This record gives sequence, structure tokens and C-alpha cells, in this order.
Amino acid sequence: MEKISFLYGKGHLEHEFGDELLGVLTSSIEEYTPELGGDALVKTAMDSPIGSKTLCELAKGKKNVVIIASDHTRPVPSKIIIPKMLNEIRCGNPDADITILIATGCHRGTTKQELIAKFGEDIVESEKIIVHDCDDEDNLVDIGILPSGGQCKINRIAYEADLLVAEGFIEPHFFAGFSGGRKSVLPGVASRATVLANHCSEFIAHKNARTGVLDGNPIHRDMVWAARKARLAFIVNVVLNSKKEPIYAVAGDFEQAHAKGTDFISSLCAVGAIPADIVISTNGGYPLDQNMYQAVKGMTTAEATVKKGGVIIMLASSDDGIGGDHFYHQLADEKDINKTMQTFLSRKRNETVPDQWQTQIMLRVLSKASVIYVSNMQDDVVEQMHMMPASSIEDAIAKAKRILAKDNPSITAIPDGISVIVT
Repeated sequence: MEKISFLYGKGHLEHEFGDELLGVLTSSIEEYTPELGGDALVKTAMDSPIGSKTLCELAKGKKNVVIIASDHTRPVPSKIIIPKMLNEIRCGNPDADITILIATGCHRGTTKQELIAKFGEDIVESEKIIVHDCDDEDNLVDIGILPSGGQCKINRIAYEADLLVAEGFIEPHFFAGFSGGRKSVLPGVASRATVLANHCSEFIAHKNARTGVLDGNPIHRDMVWAARKARLAFIVNVVLNSKKEPIYAVAGDFEQAHAKGTDFISSLCAVGAIPADIVISTNGGYPLDQNMYQAVKGMTTAEATVKKGGVIIMLASSDDGIGGDHFYHQLADEKDINKTMQTFLSRKRNETVPDQWQTQIMLRVLSKASVIYVSNMQDDVVEQMHMMPASSIEDAIAKAKRILAKDNPSITAIPDGISVIVT
């Protein structure tokens, strides 16, 4: 017997497996031991930036400085990163007018309490913090046409900065290849229309718009273009373990530093598929499994290794509910998932509607396997989203056996569904 602990909310769910367990897909991140603690890792990276002068040097003579910071849905250790960025900027220019711009993308606005949890009360009370609103046309500026042909609008505060910098973290991303780096601008501080164009059905369906893939990825190409056009000058990005502790840090040029970070994470996260009848996955626990919308990411990891016609058991606490009204209605209002998929694929780039990309990916998952959803959500809501609810791993496995009509189906376990790249 083997007991496996799966990340779930702010804790874990455990299950003991027997011979039915074919394997456990984990990244080597958990086995990697950094030489320094998180605080020292970030400082060392900032002291020796890649392809760039130090932030202190860049800040000299720059009056209007903007730091793009992640929002409440991302586990970036801002309490470590932001104070160091603020100190470096003020080292270069003590009189700099600094704005921390929260990169919400198309997410809801970050609340004050969430800001305090993220930065600490001192920074929230003493620094100028503005939460990006992708629909606030008065505070958006047109910076040109993306390589894909979509119009690119970003937050005016970011574009008009004398120096634009960003914090972030790097992890495998289910259609952008990896998070971090250029994503601070697009989708981070972009307009809704720009995000929709970048996340169009054509790109989501592209064979290179997959986890861990940057080369030939049309979504990534647009994002890089936007970051260059916005003059993103410097990033501080970290790689985290399952405890959300930094184990690696990069700083400097947004392309070169990000590339070094993605090379590092690829060396640890790539795992071979173990095809099974049942695949149990997670969305990495809190804060990434706060809603069903985000949990689609962990489902795609399971999708890459579940057998056709198999069952995915998705563990995501989803204390914040669905995570998007459009996402909800796109799935709940139409029983025929094939009809919904064809509707999406028929839309042109600039006809993309909110949340379409997430729904499209979930439909792709559902077309390959049944999904049983273990969460804190109401059963009827889960059912409306074309999934089967379950109260525990044990309950989910019992239901999966009934779906498969097998007494001893094979199982692959993925304790942290967002930390691995299944090849």
C-alpha cells in the first residue's frame, strides 16, 4: 500500500493505494534543495541580473516608476520580492514616484484584505497601489497591432512609466507554455479585448499552445510583442515548490531572465506519461484552486496521461465558486458539448468572448474523459458543468469504477497538477 497526499485548498487530501496505482507523477522540484533561502535567492538574483543593469542603475533619472505585481490568484511571494524592488528603485532615485500596479488580467479586482495578505499592511498603507481594470477604457492606451492581428491596449499607467518593471513566478502554463515574464503585461495589464484576441479559439487549438511549449506558440509570441512594446525593462521571477517557497530566482531582461527560469523548471518538471483508466489531479492547492475556472489547468495535466474514455478525478476546493459567469453559462446552458465546441471554433479572432478559452480547453478534456470533481461546491452546480460531484477521493474512485464498469481500474496520481509537464 502507498499513501499519497494531494494538495487541496490550504491543506491536503490523502488516500492509500494498492496495486491499482501505476505510478505517481511528480516534478523533481520537491527533491531540489536550493543553496539559499528564498530571501537570499531573490537578493542574489537581483544583484546579478541577466542581460540587464541592476534595478538600482536602471532607476537612476527615472521619476515615474511602475512595478507590475501579480494579483490574489497567484502565489507570488510578494512580501519577499516587492520590498527589495522598492529599495533598489529608491537606491537609484530616492525621489522616484512609484506605483504598484496589480495585474488582474480579466480577473475580478483584488480586495484590500487580499492586498494586505499579499504585501503586508505596511506596504499597503504606505505605497501607491492601483488595481488594473481591463474594462476601464479611460485608463487604457492603444499600443498597436499584435502579430496575430489583434488590437493591443494596455493600462495607461504602465505604458506611460519612465521605468516599467514586474514581479512574478514561473510555472508550467497550459496554453502559454509557462507563466511569468512577459505575461505581466499581456494578459496582466491588458484590455479585455486584447486578452480575448490573444486567447482566440484558433490559438487555443494550436498544437504548440500547450504546457511547457514556447517555440512556435502563437499565444506566447503575442505576449512577448506586447511586453516589448510596453518597454518592460526588468523582471524578478521565482520558481516555487509545493509549499509555495522560492527555490530559484531570476532577475533582469524580461526575455533572457525568463528563458533561464523556464530552462530550470523544464529540467525538473518534465515527466513521462503513465496512461491509466483513472488519473487523479489537483490544481496545486491554495490559492490556485480557489475556483473551478482555475482548476481547468490541473485537468489538462491529467488529460495528457488519462486513457481515452477514462476518468479524471479533479481535486480543487473551489471555495470561491465557479470563477466566472461566462464560463458558467457557456458550459451550463448547453447540454451538447460538441455543439459548444463548434460554436467556439467558428468564431474569428476578434469575435472571441470572455472565458471562451477556458471553456474550450475544458470541453477538450471532457471529450476525452469523464471528470469527477471533488470540491466544496454544491453538487448540482458541479453537475451543471458536465462533471460528476464527489465528496472525497474514496467516493470519487467508487464512482469512477461504476463509470468504467471495472473492478480494478488502473490509476495514475498527480499530487500537484500544475507543477508537472507531461510528455
